[in-house]
Amino acid sequence: MRILKTKVEIKNVLKEYEEHGKSIGFVPTMGALHEGHMSLIYQAKEENDICVCSIFVNPTQFNEANDLEKYPRQLDQDITFLEAAYCDVLFLPEVEEMYPANEESINFEFGKLAEVMEGKSRPGHFRGVATIVKKLLDIVTPTTAYFGKKDYQQLLIIRSVCQQYNISTEIIGCDIVREEDGLAMSSRNQRLSKKQREEASFIYSVLEYTSLTGRRMSVNALKEWVSKKINQNSEMNLEYFELSDADDLTPIEEWGNGQKAMAFIVVNMGDVRLIDNIEL
Repeated sequence: MRILKTKVEIKNVLKEYEEHGKSIGFVPTMGALHEGHMSLIYQAKEENDICVCSIFVNPTQFNEANDLEKYPRQLDQDITFLEAAYCDVLFLPEVEEMYPANEESINFEFGKLAEVMEGKSRPGHFRGVATIVKKLLDIVTPTTAYFGKKDYQQLLIIRSVCQQYNISTEIIGCDIVREEDGLAMSSRNQRLSKKQREEASFIYSVLEYTSLTGRRMSVNALKEWVSKKINQNSEMNLEYFELSDADDLTPIEEWGNGQKAMAFIVVNMGDVRLIDNIEL
């Protein structure tokens, strides 16, 4: 696996592959890799000639400096994982490489996509995500790029970025990878205490019940039921539970025939914020 740290280096290396007609699969990450990330690497390897992964803890998408500081970093282990998965190229830039001094900001128009859920709870978050993803796509120019559906709203935002800037990369949404007890895999999970980790699987239990039986209740009744269930757990505090259209995230106020709906949840366990979703 080649480890490259500058835009010039990676562009030169990937140009060699492109000149030979090789397809490039790209998996952008912030490191602290787990099996969820690795499933994206495996898919990128399977569907392309070359697999590129990036590790960059992007400062512009964190709302609080404390959260950025606490984000887990385990580079040596990450490199071992990537080598074992036969990743071809790792892009490992420094902050100064991705955010040069006096650089002009990039403008985005997300409309209603960024006005709900994470966009509402974390102002500026999606601008930071969109900025770094556009920069990375412009550098790597991959054939396809892979993102997990756990951050479903982010997935739609990234597709919007590609539409706005005519980026030809195909954005692939990949299914959530879960622990044996159902908890969605996340780098943040390692910050949970032992007690919190034992209780965290309850989030998926509630979502599963929602998926199986939720339409038997009214939308408001289902929201009240979920709120009551989550907040009854002494380790948990519900930040939000939303029912939304799967295509544009329009909030659902009542059930309709043929409706493609999803449930989205954020639960705080201490200072750890856990995100999940499920189709209904």
